[in-house]
Amino acid sequence: MVKRSLAGDKVTIKIPRPLYEKLGAAIDGAGYDSVTDFVVHVLRDIVSTHAQGEKEAPYSDADLEVVKDRLRSLGYL
Repeated sequence: MVKRSLAGDKVTIKIPRPLYEKLGAAIDGAGYDSVTDFVVHVLRDIVSTHAQGEKEAPYSDADLEVVKDRLRSLGYL
């Protein structure tokens, strides 16, 4: 469920606190002002890739393995 903010131009998306905290630690020193900025960046990237209608996989098998390894290390796989 999406909750609209008072400003009307943003919504709230809830994620588990442990994930939020791990994201905060993961992006420390990466140039993002907040976890929200990082999440917005990632989601925009995903949406733009999807919107381009790429017929090829946007990531190689090696790239996907790196992501899976990272998710395992964070306890999500």
